[in-house]
Amino acid sequence: MRIREICLSLPEATEKPFGGHTSPSFRVRDKLFVMTSEDGLSMTFKAGPGVQEALVAENPECFFVPKYVGGKGWVGARLDVDHDWEEMAELIEDSYRLIAPKRLVNLIDRP
Repeated sequence: MRIREICLSLPEATEKPFGGHTSPSFRVRDKLFVMTSEDGLSMTFKAGPGVQEALVAENPECFFVPKYVGGKGWVGARLDVDHDWEEMAELIEDSYRLIAPKRLVNLIDRP
């Protein structure tokens, strides 16, 4: 799973299911930054202000506003469509940056 590879390459990222679910979710210091759906057809990630609206408007067949966390700026991505995985990796990394402590974010910002 590409998502697992991307997430676990980030400093101190761990994989741990969310709530009573069995699907992979990824955390840093026990705070979620990526969740995948039980059916494996979508994932959600945190995004900065305006990003959710831009992604959904630009590419509605790939991105959507997820239930429950959409109002908090999280973005849904359908995994049963083709994606630019470089862009997806950047979006996952951005989600991590919004959640992780600055000290860990600084580890990925070093040249």
